[in-house]
Amino acid sequence: MSGTHRHLDKTELPINCSEPQPTPPFRIGVVLFPGFQALDAFGPMDCLNVLSRNHAVTLALLSSTLEPVTTKSPVSPHAIGQAVVPTHTFETAPSLDLLLVPGGIGSRGSSPAIEEIISYIRHAYPTLKYLITVCTGSGLAARAGVLDGKRATTNKRAWAEMTALSELVEWIPHARWVVDGNIWSSSGVSAGIDVTLAWIEEVYGCQVAETIANGIEYTRHKDPSHDPFAELHGL
Repeated sequence: MSGTHRHLDKTELPINCSEPQPTPPFRIGVVLFPGFQALDAFGPMDCLNVLSRNHAVTLALLSSTLEPVTTKSPVSPHAIGQAVVPTHTFETAPSLDLLLVPGGIGSRGSSPAIEEIISYIRHAYPTLKYLITVCTGSGLAARAGVLDGKRATTNKRAWAEMTALSELVEWIPHARWVVDGNIWSSSGVSAGIDVTLAWIEEVYGCQVAETIANGIEYTRHKDPSHDPFAELHGL
């Protein structure tokens, strides 16, 4: 019908797309640490912000303290950054259904803050319904031991460094994201948006994921094996 809008009936839904199913309230947590990559966290969080307009979602921002956490790179003195105020410490963290672990320069190496995150992931994972890692966040999960025996991916530019963290993980080089059981891991930075939308599609249905993607005017990568950055970095 030219010039008019009409609702799709059930038979007109896109291929492989089903009507959203009722879901209970989801309790979501995001780990923060100095030097986290902004888009690793903010890309998925904006998808969740839009999701929460029509679905019951709670969001906890977790860190070692309640002091603002900066995205500024700890190894680049001239870098700029933004600061986020946590809602909970790891000690006061609420029970969660989904934990999202971003990456970034600050996730590499060792520090008391990073060791505390690794410990938190290790102890929180058994009670989670889902774990999503973005970029080098998979390195934190690997160091926590929760990826042992699992398939996972990570940032391709940091591939050698991340995969050396654990030989017990089946690292997949050509992947935008990987799903193994209740663990969803993505490639670098912007891939976090794709893995989050894929997770939303799995839990809430295709129509919900597509509506969010269209609302933020984002063209999704729907093939998890599509990864031009693996070739770029010789993997």
